[in-house]
Amino acid sequence: MKPREKLQPWLGRGWLLGLLLVAVTVLAYFPASRAGFIWDDDFYVTENPLLNTSEGLRRIWFSTDSPSQYFPLTYTTFYFERFLWGLHPAGYHWVNILLHATNVLLIWRLLARLRLPGAWLAAAVFALHPVQVESVAWITELKNVLMAFFFLLALLAWTSFIDEKAKRPWRFYALALACYALALLSKTTACTLPVALWLILWLKKISIDWRRLAQIAPFVMLGLGMGLVTIWWERHHQGTMGQPFEIGMGERVLIASRAVWFYFSKLLWPAHLMFSYPRWKISVSDPAAYVWLAATAVIGAVIWRARRWTGRGVEVAAIFFVATLGPVLGFIMLYTFLFSFVADHYQYLACLGPIALGAAGIEIGLHRFAAGKLPLGPALTAALLLTFGTLTWFQCVMYHDNQKLWQTTVRQNPDSWMAHNNLGHVYLQNGQWDDAITQFRFGLQLKPDDERACYNLGLALAAKGQIQEASAQYQRAVEINPRFAEACNNLGNCFLQQGMAEKAITPYQKALALRSDNAEAHNNLGDCFFELGRLDEALAHFQKAAELKPDYAEAHHNLGNVLLQKGRIAEAISHYDKTLQLKPDDTEAGNNLAWTLATCPSAPLRDGPKAVLAAEKVNRLVGGGNPDVLCTLAAAYAEAGRFSQAVTTAQSALRLAEAQSNTALAGQLHLEMKSYQAGIPFHCVESTSGGSANTPR
Repeated sequence: MKPREKLQPWLGRGWLLGLLLVAVTVLAYFPASRAGFIWDDDFYVTENPLLNTSEGLRRIWFSTDSPSQYFPLTYTTFYFERFLWGLHPAGYHWVNILLHATNVLLIWRLLARLRLPGAWLAAAVFALHPVQVESVAWITELKNVLMAFFFLLALLAWTSFIDEKAKRPWRFYALALACYALALLSKTTACTLPVALWLILWLKKISIDWRRLAQIAPFVMLGLGMGLVTIWWERHHQGTMGQPFEIGMGERVLIASRAVWFYFSKLLWPAHLMFSYPRWKISVSDPAAYVWLAATAVIGAVIWRARRWTGRGVEVAAIFFVATLGPVLGFIMLYTFLFSFVADHYQYLACLGPIALGAAGIEIGLHRFAAGKLPLGPALTAALLLTFGTLTWFQCVMYHDNQKLWQTTVRQNPDSWMAHNNLGHVYLQNGQWDDAITQFRFGLQLKPDDERACYNLGLALAAKGQIQEASAQYQRAVEINPRFAEACNNLGNCFLQQGMAEKAITPYQKALALRSDNAEAHNNLGDCFFELGRLDEALAHFQKAAELKPDYAEAHHNLGNVLLQKGRIAEAISHYDKTLQLKPDDTEAGNNLAWTLATCPSAPLRDGPKAVLAAEKVNRLVGGGNPDVLCTLAAAYAEAGRFSQAVTTAQSALRLAEAQSNTALAGQLHLEMKSYQAGIPFHCVESTSGGSANTPR
């Protein structure tokens, strides 16, 4: 293409056009700034343990603890964002939006430096095209916009390096190499940059001799090294092994050829954009599967033959598009291919090739055929950008929250088992049990061997009180995946809730064999032993739970209960106090503390005033209508010497107990009232075994 200096708007009105690019980008993506966290944003940000620990940065860079691939620069950015914004999503969204706007300016600068027609228009289309929404509005895809930022900086530095007029060009080479390394550390798909370096040389008709190849070689080695790390990481940490990923090379070629046309079609006609597209069924024995491969070969031949008339621009755009998509076309298996072989965010940077080519064509066409018709060019450009901007605005709405995202996805792709399962999980979190159960059952119809759907269905059924049905789902989840520790733990919960403490021991022990650091499983197994009267074993597991999770209020409460039974009253009181520090509104722990302080057989440990304060607080929390709590409050008043209040309170408790046909409590209250009427507090007696007759209320 012949350079057209008048098409490069970097002087005079350049600043105005640059501000306009930023303004329209921010405006189009403004709905995303009000969105929340979605899907695996919890995986990357909100529940990522690396982001809120002093050891986080070291582990991000020098361990295999990252929850997805090795993206240390991306996680480092999230680390500092977490420090700045906490769990407020707006800050994260604005970082993505502003990075995207910066990338738009870099693209304009790069295309202008390459002297391509329509540089500003290409940058504007890149900014506003709705296929970019997934990369910008989804917080997790910081890795995409951050990678693109350094990728584009590397290309700009490379163009300065190969400029014959550049002074000290090797500093630009070093800058390009450094930016490339940062791009790889943001997301490994930047490994295609060496192809872009070669294409720039080719486009500028610079001889590609051994000297140039030697200059590109370090980029190739960096990309190859990071690519091998990612392949290893995907296989051994993401689990891209086994039957779902055993796809032959022939099928991978067919998937790739179809994916190329899929992405190109979404650029030409961005309709029916989805968060998760249907997963294609590709077979080498299906003749129809070869249509896309044949079309690719035909178009490739046409581009090659037409180069004498079109110049090098068309083939450069096509090669850049396909090569930049290369890592995500299916030749290398990714975990996300379980759900779909394509995703909008995969072509965030690759789409620059076709967009730049299209913008150049529009610019040249307008120059040739609309000369003298001054309003026509701006009017057509404005109409195109307004259309894309409007589509982007409405596409952003889908990413507002998880419920909106998955409801839209289920409507667009009703055969997505993943979408049904995730929508069910949203309903589960919202307490919409019936809706959750419906979605999980849909998901299991589509994918019966999905252990996660079985597990989630079990959660919903258990929340609704259908314990037997829940235990069947947990059992199914364990059958599908015997190493599913959470399912084992919840299966034990179901047995324990049904009064089968002995039967619950086995799944709890299996859960701990799979994950010995599971504090909840230790606590639950302790519950089993406590219920069976095996106090020493219960104590050991409650202690382990509290050790693993020091802020685990339930474990401290259970420790108080078992220590009380063993006669270690001072320790029991200490753990009840700890429970209430962690969970001030725990009425059961408050009631047990008050009862122990009021009635324990050891006089030095009794504390009437403190017992009164604890019991009165619990009574307020339960609304004054619980006979057990009133019984405790009466004992506390008596220990504090307030016998008239003790009698009145005990009488209220007795009326409630009799109304509820609680004969055991009513009988105890008759005995305690006689003591209060005589001006004597009620105290438990020391057991003959050296323990205490105190029991948790």
